[in-house]
Amino acid sequence: MTKKPVPALILSLSLLAAPWATSKDVQREKLLGNILKQHLESYHFRKMKIDDGVSKRAFEELLEKLDYGKQFLTRGDVRRLRAFEDEMDDNMVSGEHALIDTIMDVFSRRVAEAETFRGEIFKKPFVFTRAESLELDPDKRKWARSPAELRERWRKTFKYYTMTNYLTLVEAQKEAQEEAEEKPKEKKGERLTEKEMMDKAHEAISQRYEYFFKRLGRDKRIDYLEQFFNSIAGVYDPHTSYLPPKKKEDFDMDISGTLEGIGALLQEDGPHIKVVQIVTGGAAWRQKELEVDDVILAVGEGSRPPVSIVDMGVDDAIRYIRGKKNTEVRLTVKKADGTRKVVSIVRDVIQIGATYAKSSVLTRKGLGVKVGYIHLPKFYRDFKGGPNCTEDVRQELRRLKAQKVDAVILDLRNNGGGALEDAKLMTGLFIREGPVVQVKNHTQKVDVLRDTDRKIEYDGPLVVMTNRFSASASEILAAAIHDYKRGPVVGGRYTHGKGTVQVVIDLNQGPFLALVNEPLGALKVTIQKFYRVNGVSTQYSGVTPDIVLPDPLGHLESREQDLDNSLRWDKIEPRRYRTWNRFSFALDELKRKSRTRVRSNENMQKIVQSVEYLTKRKNDTMVSLNLEKTLEEERVNEEATAKYKIDHVDTDIVVTHYEPSLKAHEKIRKEDEKKWQEDFKRRKEEWVEGIQKDILLGETLFIARDHVAQVRAAQRLGKL
Repeated sequence: MTKKPVPALILSLSLLAAPWATSKDVQREKLLGNILKQHLESYHFRKMKIDDGVSKRAFEELLEKLDYGKQFLTRGDVRRLRAFEDEMDDNMVSGEHALIDTIMDVFSRRVAEAETFRGEIFKKPFVFTRAESLELDPDKRKWARSPAELRERWRKTFKYYTMTNYLTLVEAQKEAQEEAEEKPKEKKGERLTEKEMMDKAHEAISQRYEYFFKRLGRDKRIDYLEQFFNSIAGVYDPHTSYLPPKKKEDFDMDISGTLEGIGALLQEDGPHIKVVQIVTGGAAWRQKELEVDDVILAVGEGSRPPVSIVDMGVDDAIRYIRGKKNTEVRLTVKKADGTRKVVSIVRDVIQIGATYAKSSVLTRKGLGVKVGYIHLPKFYRDFKGGPNCTEDVRQELRRLKAQKVDAVILDLRNNGGGALEDAKLMTGLFIREGPVVQVKNHTQKVDVLRDTDRKIEYDGPLVVMTNRFSASASEILAAAIHDYKRGPVVGGRYTHGKGTVQVVIDLNQGPFLALVNEPLGALKVTIQKFYRVNGVSTQYSGVTPDIVLPDPLGHLESREQDLDNSLRWDKIEPRRYRTWNRFSFALDELKRKSRTRVRSNENMQKIVQSVEYLTKRKNDTMVSLNLEKTLEEERVNEEATAKYKIDHVDTDIVVTHYEPSLKAHEKIRKEDEKKWQEDFKRRKEEWVEGIQKDILLGETLFIARDHVAQVRAAQRLGKL
């Protein structure tokens, strides 16, 4: 990629700069807008010009960012703002942001109006015996026709979250009472009556929205400008964004998301804070109760009552969630099935070792073979000479070969990718040589990354496991194994489908940028796209496994194709490559045998039924504001959750030879040895229990067994 020189860019801007106003803000906004426009048009993979068409699409993005829940703006407000819908492209160049000025005027009045509604509505207690309901899905709502309709929408919203908070308090008190009964000698906390809890919920929600409206009232012009630029960037694709100076600093710190202390990545989802990733090795990952797609409703600590974080921004919410190592935080979460649960997590630093590749030898009664199992949580590489996943997997393979395993399972589930170099090198551990992935950049130039090392680290039967959270480098490796016919890929119906590459361009470059005398931030922009050796892109559609198993997360809309403006699937010319010829496998027979086992497996069928139930629940977004009806719905949901719950430990699976890979990256001080031994014992127990509870891995063991049987049969025929 040839980067255009910054001085030329600044020179072109200086020709436009004659009418720059004396205002420092206008000067900065004009410079920033022009730089972003040129970088997006020059470097993004789509090669799309920012014109009136992009402006109109960006305007819709901006409306969603401004008022996702359709709770502030009326139809009249939207009509007033729509007068500027084809001017956003011009605003970037001119620095004249009449749209932002109008938004600030309209929004400040509507926020003040909402605060007035709050003051009036919370003067009286809510009545939860009426037959009322609230639509939670903004896409199913229409813009309010009048302030009176807005007021009614706010009334129902206040009422719903008051009821939700009341139920949270009830659940928290119930759990506290159960804990107290287990520890009778400890001092019991104060027990509240139902009325006291309702009053407490009423006051808490009123205060929370008072704070929320004040926070919105403090938004500055730069906040609206960020939304403006990101609305345009978002039209290009969901991974392209403008990072203002503060967010650029956070990005550079690489803090693994916004929930420092528990190891989870959050994002705002309308008025809610949703979990979008569990960081491998973090406290939440080890505790195992917090899950992707959980909505965090409230945060509690110690003896203090939980604080609702609904309608809080992420930056504000993390102030309640962060804390010192070894302290407990209690998260009240709403699960995908609609049930609420209090999740207790002891804050900790992320154990980097937990992100490394690890292996074991697995056997089970009646299996007849020994299977090596390698779990790879991410594609990691320390470019300063530290650990890298390819060498670690190589060492795991050597350990497994020393144990004379009959097959190897490489588990890439929930592996979001990482170093592209390792996708290429790791593929080379299993094939002789050849192309691994094609990379096309924004100039349409295609580079081919090849395995040039003719050595093969492991040449026996291989099975690769994936799921919908296997992304990027994981998809490249899985696709290569599939295309080379090296072994069957097993998992849910799809992988994630992220086949793009982003770079972060620092905008604080060039001599003329000193004119603004302050940082401008950065642009994260998509510049490349991945293609398999057969010419098919991994973007959008992902990789379809050879053998499809029930997907416990099949109800989630969490793939690349679920994101707005994601780059679409396409294909380019295939490359010549030689498929695996040391042995073959009869895929149809493997699929048939697996399908028979899945149909007769009670727990597998529970997964299928659970996904069907959760999908139906997900589409039911109209909620009751009647307390009695809500309690009945929760009871039904809890019964369904219990019905489909898999509490299965397959003690037939024997797990051995875990210690070497666990100790591979451990450096233990002598004074810490005793504590480490205790921790090691706990981690080993968790590893074994996790494998024995893994229904999909249990079935994959049988697939590996069938694969080995086919290879042995072919070898016997060859000898004859």
